[in-house]
Amino acid sequence: MTDKSQVHWEKVYAEKAEEEVSWYQETPEPSLALLELVGTRPSEAIIDIGGGASRLVDVLLAKGFKDVTVLDLSVDALNATRRRLGQVSDEARWIVADVTEWEPPDVYDLWHDRAAFHFLNSDKKKSAYIERLRRGLRIGGHAIIGTFATDGPEKCSGLPVTRYSAESLSTLLGNGYTLLDARRHEHTTPWGAVQKFQFSTFKKIS
Repeated sequence: MTDKSQVHWEKVYAEKAEEEVSWYQETPEPSLALLELVGTRPSEAIIDIGGGASRLVDVLLAKGFKDVTVLDLSVDALNATRRRLGQVSDEARWIVADVTEWEPPDVYDLWHDRAAFHFLNSDKKKSAYIERLRRGLRIGGHAIIGTFATDGPEKCSGLPVTRYSAESLSTLLGNGYTLLDARRHEHTTPWGAVQKFQFSTFKKIS
């Protein structure tokens, strides 16, 4: 994403409360089910890409996960989550960065992304993301990537998105990953609209 995108997201989180954005979830499903599916343990390192004001980090810390990192382009989004968590927020790591320009400082056991990747529409941005995934996820680790499905919305928060099936995303990632699970999810926004998501779970094999 560009600096223009960062301005966009800072404006969104400055003007809207957590419960007023379309992607708000009180309980982060199906992400939790997929973490359980791949057998993620509390000792493993998890990074939540585009985690923003998501409540996934709340649940993970409450369950005793010890190595949780949240990366987002928006300072305001991360600050909102840290305020919500209070002192517990010190148990997680917080990174303000554009994932396509970020240099992973560690290798993670699980890479989670609910609705960040689908905002990358150019081949250059997609390739940069996939390169960060390659560097940042250990062999044998898992990637859970949630995008709008092929029949999902064409835009989110006024921005265009690229929609995916599990097959098209698998092709884009390449031969280094095995698709373990593919499931659709219908997310209901705070105002009752239904958004069709595709969640694809991969194991890194090389």
